[in-house]
Amino acid sequence: MSGPRSEPNTMPRVVCCIGDTHGYINKLQSLWSNLRSLIDPQDFKTALIIFLGDYCDRGPGTRQVIDFLLRLPSTYPDQTHVFLCGNHDLAFAAFVGVLPRPPDEGFEFSEAWKEYEGNEDREGWFKGNGHEDMHLQGRRWGGTIKDRFNVAKGTEYKGSIYDAGPTFESYGVPHGSADLVKAVPDEHKKFLANLVWVHEEDDVCVKTDDGLIHCKLIAVHAGLERNKNVEEQLNFLRARDTRVPKVEALSGRKNVWDIPKELTENPTIVVSGHHGKLHVNGLRLIIDEGGGLEEKPVAAIVLPSMKIVRDTDVLAN
Repeated sequence: MSGPRSEPNTMPRVVCCIGDTHGYINKLQSLWSNLRSLIDPQDFKTALIIFLGDYCDRGPGTRQVIDFLLRLPSTYPDQTHVFLCGNHDLAFAAFVGVLPRPPDEGFEFSEAWKEYEGNEDREGWFKGNGHEDMHLQGRRWGGTIKDRFNVAKGTEYKGSIYDAGPTFESYGVPHGSADLVKAVPDEHKKFLANLVWVHEEDDVCVKTDDGLIHCKLIAVHAGLERNKNVEEQLNFLRARDTRVPKVEALSGRKNVWDIPKELTENPTIVVSGHHGKLHVNGLRLIIDEGGGLEEKPVAAIVLPSMKIVRDTDVLAN
């Protein structure tokens, strides 16, 4: 594979990577308005928009966020929209029964619970209607956690370990109710079912200390594991293999923070959300300044300029 190429005298396509929204519809609307104001209209019209996942939970407007996202392709038909799956979205999809089934005929999701059964009591896994063959993350998402306070985040839990209570409420049902399956519209279920686990672009332009360069971009919610073969990871993510109880590329932390060494040898942008931080280090981009916290902004990064845009920015008209 060849290294990065210098940018010729053509205008590169604008790419916007939008961090975790977590049900904050007003923040998403404000961020979108700021992106539209900041970016040249023709560039915005044809931009590649990559949403980095976690559309649900914590904030009050999950239903409205998904409605907003569903309208984008018809409102902006010349844009390309990519909707990545976050760990919260995978769990939501699991609860309402729309995760893709594993390729193994006869595989039961319950087979994958065993590794984490020691956590069931503390995490309060869902035991209502439909739990018997539910993916582990759906049970964790729809359950009721015994702990009231999340020490790591310094916040109260909102129903479950995933803070899923506000998502149930946005669809008009109480937290942990199996009635959510009926309350979620079919178009929302289809949206959740079709979320991709990874997105790859072969030719993205980015501004560096050496000027504008072309390189590959890989977008994945949490990141790629640094000590595993990259192509094997990508094949797994492309296939959306739901046999595993926990998808590290969607929910890992320290093990997915850095760019795998083999990608540093052939410069590649790796962009993620998930981590509750804004981290721009070379070609490793982590865009989740808000972390689902009410007092923090939702952010995006615009390529090739590498400009950070937030919902809280006050832009001149």
